[in-house]
Amino acid sequence: MNNVQPMDPDWLEFHPDPKKPYFQLPEGAVDAHCHVFGPSAEFPFAPERKYTPCDASKKKLYALRDHLGFARNVIVQATCHGKDNRAMIDACRSSGDLARGIASVGVDITENDIAEMHEAGVRGVRFNFVKRLVDDTPKEVFLSVADKIKNFGWHIVVYFEAQDLEGLEPFLKQLPTTVVVDHMGRPDVAKGVNHSDFQRFVRLMTENENIWSKVTCPERLSLQGPPYDDVVAFYAEIVRGFPDRVLWGTDWPHPNMKSHMPDDGLLVDYIPRIAPTPELQRKLLIDNPMRLYWS
Repeated sequence: MNNVQPMDPDWLEFHPDPKKPYFQLPEGAVDAHCHVFGPSAEFPFAPERKYTPCDASKKKLYALRDHLGFARNVIVQATCHGKDNRAMIDACRSSGDLARGIASVGVDITENDIAEMHEAGVRGVRFNFVKRLVDDTPKEVFLSVADKIKNFGWHIVVYFEAQDLEGLEPFLKQLPTTVVVDHMGRPDVAKGVNHSDFQRFVRLMTENENIWSKVTCPERLSLQGPPYDDVVAFYAEIVRGFPDRVLWGTDWPHPNMKSHMPDDGLLVDYIPRIAPTPELQRKLLIDNPMRLYWS
């Protein structure tokens, strides 16, 4: 029998009782960025992990989906599981085609492995460049993986922080598939939307039509805290400028939050502040994720 792996002493657990959102999600809405953790007794966390979270099971995730009013989920492989994608794949397989997955893989991944994951519902891989979360990986490894997945129609999710974008730009432009950037590349909100750092990201999206963005995680970017007023202008600019290339998700169960644990109902209520019209909301929540993950 496997043992439960105790979470880190300073770990913040997900909100136990999120509010019912005031904003009524359109029918068919997709939570396009969320995770599952374990349960560790069944799906142990990776030995090389940088953190040990609480258990956050598929059952809890799907209960939250129903409570908030979403129809589907896109489950992104969490770094605490490393390249062991079993928990994510199990959640996808048991969803009744209501979930898709983003995997973390190594250079040794084979076409048969990709085909098996595709059948389970995986539709992309994630490349993580946040040094506090993962060890450094040579760019050649990522390019090899990208070459293997492109024939399956998969895309690539990239996670980086704003100060690293300049150095990553040449690499991002080499990727042969759709590229989805997590959390707008984590801009420094204190600098404002007109700062060259954020405008570099806007320019990247303008010049590369294969690059999408998740307008997610105001709780991570805000300096003010709830209701995250200081981040609205950043999201609104990306949604307004690239309405056909944006995605939204809860980021449940909010790994590595240190300042506070957000209420997922309040996060849903944030959506009309960054996508103020029904047309923008439909593209953000239904049309774009369905085209990318279920077409």
